[in-house]
Amino acid sequence: MKVKRVLIVASVASMIEQFNMPNIKILQNMGCEVHVAANFKFGNTISAERISEFKKELAENNVVYYNVEFSRNILNLRSNYRAYKKLKKIIFDNRYKFVHCHSPIGGVLTRLVAKKIRGKGTKVIYTAHGFHFFKGAPLINWLLYYPIEKWLSKYTDCLITINDEDYELAVNKLKARSVKKVPGVGVDLNKFVPQTLEKKKELRKQYGYSDDDFILIYVAEMSYRKHQDLLIKVVDILKNKIPNVKLLLVGDGKLIEEYKQQVKNLKLENYVHFLGYRRDVPNLMTLADIAVSASRQEGLPVNVMEAMATGLPLVVTDCRGNRDLVVNGENGFVVALDDVDGFAGAIEKLYNLEELRTKFGRANLEMIKKYSLENVMRYMEEIYRDYI
Repeated sequence: MKVKRVLIVASVASMIEQFNMPNIKILQNMGCEVHVAANFKFGNTISAERISEFKKELAENNVVYYNVEFSRNILNLRSNYRAYKKLKKIIFDNRYKFVHCHSPIGGVLTRLVAKKIRGKGTKVIYTAHGFHFFKGAPLINWLLYYPIEKWLSKYTDCLITINDEDYELAVNKLKARSVKKVPGVGVDLNKFVPQTLEKKKELRKQYGYSDDDFILIYVAEMSYRKHQDLLIKVVDILKNKIPNVKLLLVGDGKLIEEYKQQVKNLKLENYVHFLGYRRDVPNLMTLADIAVSASRQEGLPVNVMEAMATGLPLVVTDCRGNRDLVVNGENGFVVALDDVDGFAGAIEKLYNLEELRTKFGRANLEMIKKYSLENVMRYMEEIYRDYI
């Protein structure tokens, strides 16, 4: 029987590791030989040590992987041309049933290659984890990314979107043969479980936090897009109103030193803790009081879904993705972008109203069911079956 080969492409290996392992499992259970192509050398949000471990895990699970050194900068033409040539050879040599691509660069280069082979039977699925053109995006984003996406959508057999705004835009403005909306990449409700007071106390003792600390948590790459500097300013306001406030910033990224300097300049070292890349996020969520997101741009944020699954109340900025998950006054507060005072006020309100924190937390435990990994996998299996 002919082997059914499929390829998953992302600009960086961390996107495979963090978001695509369930997809690989689905495809293998459907009898497919799964290959992945990504940059395993640089641009990842996980450490080089973790990348090395991940490659071993892929091999142990019979996943063929290729290192393709995509540049995440769309204007780095030389590097991305080399990546295009390597990806073209991989796709032409293997004659896949379909290619499922992720991330802007991965999506662009894959579809440039695949438009030459689609007539020979290889289909193209593209998941948009948040278009770079969106309501309120800089004009340059619309001038650069929108025409490219509109052109390449003609060579897309299935365009998967993960939020309302992108879905409406894809249906009305783009030319993909099929547009689907899937509720994100899913959150594992066996891994992120409802917080209990006993577990919260136990973990605080284990991690060196007091029961009296009022802990905020933000799990995100340290970047302009994730906007941690806003939260540091918020803590500068709150420290005089909530003396026991603590902000846990979980993640690495190119702006981490800049944000550490900001904390030092404001003398907030006792209030803001940089935890780096962590693999114990479920524990960190469980010991927190509130989850926050200061993001300027999202697709459908995993960090917010993980907080919902833990039963935490939320304070988030009003950007696409955040507002898909958080209904203002129902399961959290949605605050205007760059509104430092408004963000601080929302946190202070939750600090003073324990009943409201409980109400929001309960609402999140109910609302997250739609975004469970189990539910998302059902969506993805149905899509994949159309192209096997």
